[in-house]
Parts: sequence; C-alpha cells; structure tokens
Amino acid sequence: MMPTVRGKREVRSFIAKLPEELANRVLRGAARAAANVVADEAKDRSISDEVSAAIKVATQREADRIIAKVQVKGLGAYIAPWLEYGTDPHFISVDDSQRAGMSVGRVNRLAKEGSLVINGQFVGSTVWHPGAQRHPFLRPALDIKEAEAVTAAQHYISTRVSKGGITGKDEGDEA
Repeated sequence: MMPTVRGKREVRSFIAKLPEELANRVLRGAARAAANVVADEAKDRSISDEVSAAIKVATQREADRIIAKVQVKGLGAYIAPWLEYGTDPHFISVDDSQRAGMSVGRVNRLAKEGSLVINGQFVGSTVWHPGAQRHPFLRPALDIKEAEAVTAAQHYISTRVSKGGITGKDEGDEA
C-alpha cells in the first residue's frame, strides 16, 4: 500500500509566502526596534529640545533590503547639522538681494525677528559669529547603542517567529 500525503499544496504555498511574510511582518519591525534604541539615545544626547522632538524613525523596503533610518525631520531639523558638526567662525550680513533697496536698519525694523538685532540692539550691517561648538548626538548614539540595537532586533524576531508560525501584524512605515 502506498502512503498518501495530504496538504502538500498548502505546505508549498506556505513556504512560497514565507520570505514575503518575514519581510513584512518580522524584519521590518526588527529594524524599527533597533532604530528606536538608537533614536532614543540620540534624543537623550541632543542639547536641543527642538532637535530631540524632530528625531524620527522610518523604515522602508527596497527590493530585497529592509532599511531603517534615524533621521531629523520637521521643526528643529535645520539645527541638527550645526549641533552634530558645529560651525566655523563666519560673518553674518543681510544679503543685498534681500534688502529691496532698504538699509539694514530698516530691514531689522520691518522683520518680525530682526536679522541683525542682538538682545534688542541693532548691531550693524555685519556681525562676526565666532562659530558654534559641536555637540554630536547622532553618531555617538549609534556607536554607543549598536549592540543594544542588535539585541532589540533579535528580541523582536524571537517574539514573532515560533514553531507555530509568524505572529504580529504587517509593519508599515509609521514614524
């Protein structure tokens, strides 16, 4: 008597869908878990509340890769490069193309925040800025939390993959 096998089609279907299921339901979430560890450290290291509030995590799937990003987006994002890398000493002035024929003093009086007013005092048409010290927060966050991020990703995978199958929902790109 020949043995009969049942469920062969279902097993093949399950195995064929497995890479897609792993990518959408497990690996993307694992990448997000790892990135969240780094993002939390970056927020703690930033000396600017605006920059900390603008630190976001995003994931995306590109062909056969899952990409997780810790990025600074939104209000306060423009400050991030200055904090991370500092600035060299430089002059600040009102660009002639922005004056519309007005003196710098008039530009200052008409501007809501004043272009060359410091502590309410008009300081002239040009100001020497001594530069800003760097306060790195992104790269040190990755360097310090790399191992913890890998552990978070592994934990995410371990809690969602078992002998019984894959648990959890599909991961989207919510920030």
